[in-house]
Amino acid sequence: MQALRKSLMLALSTAALVAFSAHAQKYPAKPVQVIVPFAPGGGSDFIARFMAQRLTAGLGQQVIVENKPGAGGMLGITQGVQSPADGYTLTLIASSYTVNPSIYKFSFDPVADITPIIQLSQGPLLVVVRPSLPVKSTQELIALAKAKPGQINFASSGQGSVIHMATELFQSMAGVKMNHIPYKGTGPALTDTIGGQTDVFFSSTATAVPHVQSGKLRAIAVTSAKRIPALPNVPTVSESGVKGYDVILWHGLIGPKGLPKPIVDRINSEATKALKLKETIDTLQNDGVAPAGGSPEQFRAQIQKEIGVWRKVAADAGVKAE
Repeated sequence: MQALRKSLMLALSTAALVAFSAHAQKYPAKPVQVIVPFAPGGGSDFIARFMAQRLTAGLGQQVIVENKPGAGGMLGITQGVQSPADGYTLTLIASSYTVNPSIYKFSFDPVADITPIIQLSQGPLLVVVRPSLPVKSTQELIALAKAKPGQINFASSGQGSVIHMATELFQSMAGVKMNHIPYKGTGPALTDTIGGQTDVFFSSTATAVPHVQSGKLRAIAVTSAKRIPALPNVPTVSESGVKGYDVILWHGLIGPKGLPKPIVDRINSEATKALKLKETIDTLQNDGVAPAGGSPEQFRAQIQKEIGVWRKVAADAGVKAE
């Protein structure tokens, strides 16, 4: 009797798995929405729309980008995380996602309550200084900051932003203390660094490069572990004396908790194909970033690791929400 019961349970489980697999193979049967938790026109919006076009071709259904800004990105992310786990609502997150748990209270667990799908892009911050600052390298910046503690002004795109935290991590690892000047966004922070109101800015690469090329800013380092093709002569922070420093900006796709593995694998597969296209590589490099890719498990590990790093940085530097 027990053997019969086991056989029956196995048969039912197999039938359910076959039925689900058949359902998953039909995915997607309707348009897929990608929530971008930021306003149109920024880097996140660009990445989302660029990938949506390619996923539309790969999935055979229209992939629609929906901008839902607000609450530092958490409004759209929360909506996406709380959506049905059927693969028809995905969310694009940026590296700031891993900073936010250090600063804000979440209504969900930032690791356990999501399904990571794939990291799409990766790129460094570019450390730039106003041209009149007597600094041409990271070593010289550190020496000046040590000689004038608290007198070198660094700009950020906002209190608790990924740029703020990246600079705090640099200060901690380099053993220096600079003065933080927070702005409401990258634009005004960059403008005031060009104008000389602030001295140092850890900027997104695409934003800063035109000003470096025109001589309005001086680039002294990139924050990634390796140099980038777009700026081969600009050394990394790590090779400039702050060993082990490695901060990248990235974007990736997540779904709600419980998103079925066959659907995750399908989206990951189509995104991976798109990221390997020469057109994709060239387009992203023009924006100062590179394709990332990798498995859902690798993306989850990256998210979990960074949340831990930024929590320590926030605690050590006493960073709190405004």
